[in-house]
Amino acid sequence: MSSTADTSSLGDRAAVALLEYREGRPEALGDFVREATPLLWRTVRAQGVSREASDDVVQHTWAALVRHADSITEPKATLKWLLVTARRAAWEVVRKERADQGHRTELPDDDAETSATLPDSGPGPEAEVLKDERDRLLWQALGTLPRRCQELLRLVSLADRPDYRSISSAIGMPVGSIGATRGRCLAKLRAVLTQHGEASWT
Repeated sequence: MSSTADTSSLGDRAAVALLEYREGRPEALGDFVREATPLLWRTVRAQGVSREASDDVVQHTWAALVRHADSITEPKATLKWLLVTARRAAWEVVRKERADQGHRTELPDDDAETSATLPDSGPGPEAEVLKDERDRLLWQALGTLPRRCQELLRLVSLADRPDYRSISSAIGMPVGSIGATRGRCLAKLRAVLTQHGEASWT
């Protein structure tokens, strides 16, 4: 992908990947597949498709893009095309599953514009991808901290209201020291993230 990928939108990168693929550089599309697959997977999951079936739907969506790569007249619409295709395929899976169970199916109209703009019940898939990227950076930064801090912050992150007694037993740290130690560890984590421009995410 080009050096401008870090500042361009996902839609822009989809257009670039498609154009480069058409020009005989399939590796460009491969890079975009790795980047955008989490977005498509969460989009499919948001329609009520199982985890296992979602993998198949996403694979079929990418295969469809390859088949229709030369027929997409507006490269900047590539990302929208992928999302619409993934949603339609997801609806077909849900429709079939409900039919197999003898349930009447009431799903959204299969309209491209509706498909592209239909709100999902949970956070938008792009927001989920951003969350995934944020989490990846956080865990990466955590790995640079002393092992004691890593253990403590991992345990604390497992619950909204962590049980300090359980944490004390797990890592052998006095209950009265956990709060202060946690604060120092978070400060170290924030310092690492600050070096990477991610301080606002802590």
